[in-house]
Amino acid sequence: MTDPVLTVSDLRAYYQTSAFGVQREVRAVDGVSFQVGANEIYGLAGESSCGKTTLIRTIAAATRPPLRVVSGAITFDFHGRRVSVTDADAKALADIRWKHLSCIMQGSMNVLNPVRRIRHSFVDFAFRHVGKPMPEFLEMMRVHLQRLKLETQILDAFPHQLSGGMRQRVAIALATICRPDFIIADEPTTALDVIVQNSVLAMIREVQRELGSSLIFVTHDLAVHANLSDRIGIMYAGRLVEEGGTADVFRKPRHPYTVNLISALPRIGRDNRNMGLEGAPPNLADPPAGCRFHPRCPHAMDICRRENPPMIEVVPGHRAACFAVTPEKVQ
Repeated sequence: MTDPVLTVSDLRAYYQTSAFGVQREVRAVDGVSFQVGANEIYGLAGESSCGKTTLIRTIAAATRPPLRVVSGAITFDFHGRRVSVTDADAKALADIRWKHLSCIMQGSMNVLNPVRRIRHSFVDFAFRHVGKPMPEFLEMMRVHLQRLKLETQILDAFPHQLSGGMRQRVAIALATICRPDFIIADEPTTALDVIVQNSVLAMIREVQRELGSSLIFVTHDLAVHANLSDRIGIMYAGRLVEEGGTADVFRKPRHPYTVNLISALPRIGRDNRNMGLEGAPPNLADPPAGCRFHPRCPHAMDICRRENPPMIEVVPGHRAACFAVTPEKVQ
């Protein structure tokens, strides 16, 4: 991996509430550590409610009560300018948003104002970060849309006048107009059909390569990760359980949870039925002791019920958190 642009160290982000004398704590992100290199697409995968969205919301400094960062550190390195998200004040965060750090949100209608034309959304989000007069900014907008193979006429349209795929392309254009160093994409292909999804993914890859940006791509669809991500991190119940090069993880998954996820993918020529995992993810307000996967794991041992397995490097660049996994010798 190249020098990291993002470093997440032992991050813990919990939802903490107190009502009628009852305190409740949901450990949505619990001890997560990883890095993202320059010009890299890092995929985050896992079942729904495993903590993916909470993790990227915390990385983007978009936490609002009851979500709080309990401990850990999130540090960006933008060409030598280091920014600690967990320590930065509101002004420092405003300085890096959109210009250095931007987001492609899940669901384009959550981003675009339904009662304002598309051009106004670009002005609202990006104009103050560009630092150019309005005529130059409008020309920059048109050039950027043409680069992304979008007709400039859409600037005069309202969001409801565009198809779902077109709105998602506009959301990508909006997130990349300031040419950010780091982009977070939160399931940007949700609710799109397969053909449109393919074109949106191709557009994301093309933009990422042109800008040389780093990208965190979040989706539960492993097939998408197989075609897009350079490296992949697998989350389960608020913890990172496996991480490695995407091809390596698909070829030889180490953690039992990853094995089950990949074996459930449909394959041409397979005769036997795909069997899903029995049981359900644990309640993160009252997670089980030890490894959180042990109630569903076919290989669970006594130690799994008592202790949380550390993340170890199985082979260079491939880590897993499982007591049944040991480091392998590289031939």
